[in-house]
Amino acid sequence: MTTQSSSVLTYIFNMKKLFVTIIFVVISMIASAQKCSYTFKGKITDYHDGSPLFGALIQIIGTDVEVYSDFDGNFKIENLCEGTIELQISHPECDSILKTIAIQGDTTENIKLEHHLEEIGEVIVTDNHLKSTTNSGAESTISEKVIQQYSNGSIGDALKEISGISSLNTGGSIVKPVVNGMHSSRVLIINNGVRMQDQEWGVEHAPNVDINTASSITVVKGASALRYGGDAVGGTIVIDGTQPLKADSIYGKTVLTGVSNGRGGSITSSIISTKKSGWYAKGQGTFKYLGDYEAPDYILSNTGSREKDFSIGGGLRKLEYGFNTYYSYYNTQIGILRASHIGSVSDLVKALESNTPTVINDFTYNINAPYQDVTHHLAKFDFYRRFSELGKLSFQYDFQKNNRKEYDIRRGDDKDKPSMDMVLNTHSLSTVFDFDAVQSNKFSIGISGNYQKNTPNPETGVRRLIPDYEQLNLGVFGSLDHQLSENTILDIGARYDFNHIDAKKYYITSRWVERGYDEEFADIIVDEYDTQLLTNPIFNFHNISGTIGLKTVLKNNNNLLVNVSLASRSPNASELFSDGLHHSAAIIELGDLRMKQEVSKKLSLNYSKQSNNISFDINPYINLIKDFIVLQPTGIEQTTRGAFPVWEYSQINALFTGIDASLDYTIVPNLSFSSKAAYIYAQDTENDRPIIDIPATNWTNSILFTRSDWNSFEAGLKYETVFKQTRFPNNDFDISYTTTTNGTITKTVALSEPPKGYGLLHFNTQCTFNWFKKSDLTVGFSIQNLLNTRYRDYLNRQRYYADDLGRNFKVQLTFTY
Repeated sequence: MTTQSSSVLTYIFNMKKLFVTIIFVVISMIASAQKCSYTFKGKITDYHDGSPLFGALIQIIGTDVEVYSDFDGNFKIENLCEGTIELQISHPECDSILKTIAIQGDTTENIKLEHHLEEIGEVIVTDNHLKSTTNSGAESTISEKVIQQYSNGSIGDALKEISGISSLNTGGSIVKPVVNGMHSSRVLIINNGVRMQDQEWGVEHAPNVDINTASSITVVKGASALRYGGDAVGGTIVIDGTQPLKADSIYGKTVLTGVSNGRGGSITSSIISTKKSGWYAKGQGTFKYLGDYEAPDYILSNTGSREKDFSIGGGLRKLEYGFNTYYSYYNTQIGILRASHIGSVSDLVKALESNTPTVINDFTYNINAPYQDVTHHLAKFDFYRRFSELGKLSFQYDFQKNNRKEYDIRRGDDKDKPSMDMVLNTHSLSTVFDFDAVQSNKFSIGISGNYQKNTPNPETGVRRLIPDYEQLNLGVFGSLDHQLSENTILDIGARYDFNHIDAKKYYITSRWVERGYDEEFADIIVDEYDTQLLTNPIFNFHNISGTIGLKTVLKNNNNLLVNVSLASRSPNASELFSDGLHHSAAIIELGDLRMKQEVSKKLSLNYSKQSNNISFDINPYINLIKDFIVLQPTGIEQTTRGAFPVWEYSQINALFTGIDASLDYTIVPNLSFSSKAAYIYAQDTENDRPIIDIPATNWTNSILFTRSDWNSFEAGLKYETVFKQTRFPNNDFDISYTTTTNGTITKTVALSEPPKGYGLLHFNTQCTFNWFKKSDLTVGFSIQNLLNTRYRDYLNRQRYYADDLGRNFKVQLTFTY
């Protein structure tokens, strides 16, 4: 190798060495500039009251760095480099959150978590129990599993699973819930946060709610749920829809039901799409199709029904703010038993004395007059905003349109016209602020108002039962939950409501004089015609309601609730203005312009106990009601449409007292027994006689066998006992009519005597199969009235003309996905 070549190699080697040295120095300089000795610290607190949260986990995503907050909520992460880090913060019973932090020197930031056991203020399931609607009011909840079994039925059918809840029926399809002996306007129905306004005053006006929209139904007995209204003399029914998850998901359910009694069935399907960001959308639809129902020995002609429902909703649900939108459409057509509409007084007497209906035709799916066709629209928008360490502000607007058409048996050009066609429009606004920052003292205050307009169709050619009227309602309420001690909560609330009614009402002059209005209400006459008077009744009512109660947790899982409530209810339009034939009820109804407010004073106790294998609940109560409005028969009236019983509204002083009880007992791990019973004593203290239409004493016992390892197999028997109602007023009366063969006949119309008691045996079973990776199939089979028992229920308005429903086989398929 030459000397020149050696020099070149030496030069190259030295240059490489120099280059490596330079690179090393540069890297060392950069590393020394990237100082990794910064600290990030902060405090984890409750969003609501600012209290520190112990044991919160703070993790740096993508690393194994994690720390926990101390007893004061403080945490510290050391040796951090400048830049951005991604944190995940979690805590038991809290929603985890993700947070991006920019590290530029030592950094401090406090973090708030939603620590309460509620999902953005909505009801969720915790240990199989729903968050209470009130603290001291007696309440019971039906779960989604039970609701699903009544998918082809109604809200009224499902609610009978609760002790103290009965139903007022018009045939097999029209079912109104009865809470502690009270129904219609005395029972508020809250559907997805909206108070239903669907002309609920009629005994045969079933709630316009699709049961398949409900994920839970809670009944508050009495007037303790003042947030929804102060006129809940009987109670409040709260129907909650499915609450969307906070996750990226799509899920749903389809239920197919087929029944033998009515030879039809139903299909309902729902789907929900949710995002972790809080956005969600949901849709649901139901279709029901049934023909004539059957009693044990004959067809109940013209009792078929149809139902078409759907609902859509969506919104954004975040911790600090959010909104919800909801729209539902409900339409039902229900046939009215043909034998309940009579042509003459003699035919009416014959029908009441007969053991079978006067009209029995072959089975059909056709629905002919008489029938009712009801459409209900509901639209809602609500918005909420949370304020840290203060509370939550909520605002809601909703609109409802209820169109009720009732078709009578008519001939000629009017045969396809409804005899009643009313549209009730309701606009409602409400706002509530819940101060929940201090756990020992939660206070709520709210204001609400609605405007209603009822417009009967003047083209029916039939005298209007309910007139045109406008109604304005304004209300304000406040409530306080105060923690007296670790085991005792004091519940206080008050509410004021103002009701204004402005009506335009025609009266037949003879009826006006007959009821004595000519002397008391001469100043409301607007115009006079040959046989009619046009009047303008205007009423203003001021109502005050209140509640005070205690909830005490005793030893060994014993709970005691004590509640005293005051409820005040204004008379509704039916009680004031009814004046004519109520076609689907097949009775003539007469209201009274002299009606005053009902005022209820109720004392309720509730004692419950839960242990590993037994739980029970006992709820005695006493309710004194001044000026209780009662509807009862007073005679017979022959009209151009036929002969019908006359029922009149009047006011009495009333005493309601009773007891509801329920028991659940696990005999062995796979076998359980449950029992529930209810007794009501209702007395007209003014006239010293029983009150009409009070549920008879009832007692239901059931036994259930389950095996989770047999595809969640269940099989059960239920025996429902309804005793004869022995306490009833004597509203019988005598009528005279002339026949061609026997001349004038006088007979007693026996409307008062309740039917005998009865017992019904029911069977049900179901299994769940995991045939698909992300979906389940539940197959259910049940038999109602297994022994095909003949019976008539005291609270069924068609008991005068026909037996109740016979045996019914039901098959149900439920797909969850």
